[in-house]
Amino acid sequence: MRSFKSLSEREILALAISQEEEDARIYDNYAEGLRETYPAQAEQFRKMRAEEDGHRHRLIDLYREKFGDHIPLIRRQDVKGFVQRRPVWMVRPLGLDAVRKQSEMMEVETRRFYEASARKTTDAGVRQLLGDLAEEERNHERIAEALEKAAGPPEEEDEKARRRLFLLQVVQPGLAGLMDGSVSTLAPIFAAAFATHNTWPTFLVGLAASIGAGISMGFAEALSDDGSLTGRGRPWVRGFVCGMMTALGGLGHTLPFLIPDDHFSLAIGVAVAVVAVELGIIAWIRNRFMDTPLWQAVLQIVVGGVLVFATGILIGIS
Repeated sequence: MRSFKSLSEREILALAISQEEEDARIYDNYAEGLRETYPAQAEQFRKMRAEEDGHRHRLIDLYREKFGDHIPLIRRQDVKGFVQRRPVWMVRPLGLDAVRKQSEMMEVETRRFYEASARKTTDAGVRQLLGDLAEEERNHERIAEALEKAAGPPEEEDEKARRRLFLLQVVQPGLAGLMDGSVSTLAPIFAAAFATHNTWPTFLVGLAASIGAGISMGFAEALSDDGSLTGRGRPWVRGFVCGMMTALGGLGHTLPFLIPDDHFSLAIGVAVAVVAVELGIIAWIRNRFMDTPLWQAVLQIVVGGVLVFATGILIGIS
């Protein structure tokens, strides 16, 4: 995966072409999904798709003028810093609120990409086109916001879109750390508990697993995105937050094993209760900030947690 800073002007244009193609397809899928239930909004997405096609043609014309006919395939997933988009268009029936939120974030991210690209390039023609496209993407943000019946002032809606993008880019890694720490450490901790029936060694295993997972997740997050494109902030700060959340997720059900050995059953009971609370908190965060239906969040977290928990017990008693 390449960093945005390492891209040449030729590669930036190729990436922009690829991104416009992808966005046009997504808007076309939105239009088709909303056609029967929200025909007026579907027509808006058709217009946005047509405008994205226009952007792509202008980018291709400039690319041919500057670099020739061969356009390398550089996709957004090949470059650090882009948001992982949820495939909401695959859900039927397609919800207007989910589509509106996704399209707002798409346009904010694309505009930031063009603004960062314009600052990075030195060719006057390339810089002018990228700047123009950034301004046109700002107009697309307004169209996406207009899909909401009770839209507020433009400044307020712009701030709401930025906040959603921030939550997806910053809160999500922290949530991923909490989920990893809370779930992945279940197996080694409870395997050690049922294998030894001794709380102190179990505590040491949990402490090592939690801190080790925190270090691993912290480095993974810090190296995933340098923040130059998305404005997510300093990568090592994000890595520290993600690592801390991972470690805390594991330490929550590790601390009960500080209870002495003669109260082993109590330690197990408290640890299981802490796990239930942790999984409930994770499900609530996913529902509150990630727009995941509560039943779906609970089902995913509980099923995953129970499977890992059972794995640890089976290994420990074998």
